[in-house]
Amino acid sequence: MAIGTALWSFALVVGLLTLTPGLDTALILRTSALGRRRRAWGVVLGIQSGTLLWGALTSLGVTALFTASHLAYVTLRWVGAAYLVWMGLRMLRDTFRGLPAGGTDESELLAGTDSFAGGWRQGILTNLLNPKMGAFYVAVLPQFMPAGTSHFTMGLLLTSVHILMGLVWSAVLVGFARVLNGWLRRPQARRVLDRITGTVIAAFGVRLALSD
Repeated sequence: MAIGTALWSFALVVGLLTLTPGLDTALILRTSALGRRRRAWGVVLGIQSGTLLWGALTSLGVTALFTASHLAYVTLRWVGAAYLVWMGLRMLRDTFRGLPAGGTDESELLAGTDSFAGGWRQGILTNLLNPKMGAFYVAVLPQFMPAGTSHFTMGLLLTSVHILMGLVWSAVLVGFARVLNGWLRRPQARRVLDRITGTVIAAFGVRLALSD
């Protein structure tokens, strides 16, 4: 397989993965729709930082060793599931207390909670605590490495394709969310969004915990 063919083939696979609605989509849409643009881009870059780390570890063979250990995989799976369920339930709890989840009322926004660093931490934690990302890279990445190429260099190149597609799609999501921003300034609409997002995130956590 030539390098060009490998890149295009991999782009098709991860393109479909990127477009499939999931946890990343929910986090980006919710954060940017509430007008927190810096935090939204922090989430985006945090997610992509996690993807880069998974790709680098896979290229080095570290992730293959990790996924070969059932105990390590199960431990990370439960930690990731607990984190997602906690985040989702906290969002739901805050909406029923009359506050948008995560302290997103106007006064706190003006006080500086629209934090890029906070979004980055949330994005990278969500990505790295999802062991299925590591399993996906271990299973898929080697299939697109042409014979005779450096596994680490080629792995990073393929991962860069995934990151680039993720950034482009995230820009589309952030732009779409800006259209909804005016409507979402209404407290009732923001509570609805947070309840939907919190339910989605918690459901992903439960699904991760129960998955084999």
